[in-house]
Amino acid sequence: MASLIYGTETFEFEDRQLAHVKFVVSQKLRRQESFLLSWSYSLALGSGRSSIWLNEHSHLHFRFNGSKPPTLNQVWLERLMTASFSVRGLDLDEVPEPPEQ
Repeated sequence: MASLIYGTETFEFEDRQLAHVKFVVSQKLRRQESFLLSWSYSLALGSGRSSIWLNEHSHLHFRFNGSKPPTLNQVWLERLMTASFSVRGLDLDEVPEPPEQ
């Protein structure tokens, strides 16, 4: 599992998913584009949802357990970027990874 550390809060994600989120967040913040990032928790974690507002002043730290970064799925990156421009922001539950092409 990988961690997204936002201020003093730590959120757990699969390494592969967080690598893709990191790319999108980096692109958005480089352009000074603020957005909402949302996801839900499994029943094992008590269910529920979280959302965080990201902007160029956000204190972020991405921590990965794997020693090698995963290969990024270009189609998924494009879909995640497109979703990040929506009124609802980037909801990770609504943009699952498509099969590699």
